[in-house]
Amino acid sequence: MNALVRTTLLGVVETPRLGATPHLVDRDGVPYVPTATGGVVLGLRLGDGVFDVDADHAAPGVTLVHPDPAACHALTAFACLGNTAVVRSGDARGATGRVLGKREGRVIVVYTQDVLARMVPGDQVAIHAHGQGAAGSLNVDPALLPALRGRSVRARVPSHLVGNGFGRPAHQWDLDLQVGPAEAAHWRLGDLVCIDDVDVRHNAGSREGWSTVAVLVHAGSPLPGHGPGAMPVLCGPTAGIDVRVDPDGHVGVTPDLLGCPGA
Repeated sequence: MNALVRTTLLGVVETPRLGATPHLVDRDGVPYVPTATGGVVLGLRLGDGVFDVDADHAAPGVTLVHPDPAACHALTAFACLGNTAVVRSGDARGATGRVLGKREGRVIVVYTQDVLARMVPGDQVAIHAHGQGAAGSLNVDPALLPALRGRSVRARVPSHLVGNGFGRPAHQWDLDLQVGPAEAAHWRLGDLVCIDDVDVRHNAGSREGWSTVAVLVHAGSPLPGHGPGAMPVLCGPTAGIDVRVDPDGHVGVTPDLLGCPGA
């Protein structure tokens, strides 16, 4: 296979936004205010439980967008798990983080807490994108692939648990898993999960006999059809994917594995 091309992308730290009426309605019909949906999120780290915080789609670190829609599509399509993300403006200029994942037109980047405390919406971040286009994988830096292929998964789930994300391009989107604390209290940000009968090579959708391995990149949500977000990284025929489920001893994507200790 030919060498994958590296590109430099520009993202802007998102400003959290709400509508004129701030409330959403949860699966039981109760209104709630969706806190921590984007921007700079402090106090949430890789390894924290996906139901540890009372928030909506909370992701550790920062979420990046771009004001030009076409550039934003490229940002989400090309950025990959493990790519370097360098702050280019503001009080945290020069600090380096790593891409964790993506969610609904955003790229999620983790930094240490002291760096996050100096960042604000509008700061510019340069991502050194590398990895999209590799055979058998997506959304992952090639340097991380050997470690991911050899790791267990926290859980194996059926396709009917996938909510938001089906029908979307998996190179720009995650798959929300419709689970709650009763089913997934032990799930953690950075965990790997296997989703059976799902093919994400093109638009994500059901396909019997295919499986997708994904990394949990954001926390849960009370919104119907939503939940912890899993960004696909590997996909193939179920018989050809070596999946070992280890609900108690699993170690997923950690700050050390990403090369960003303390994130």
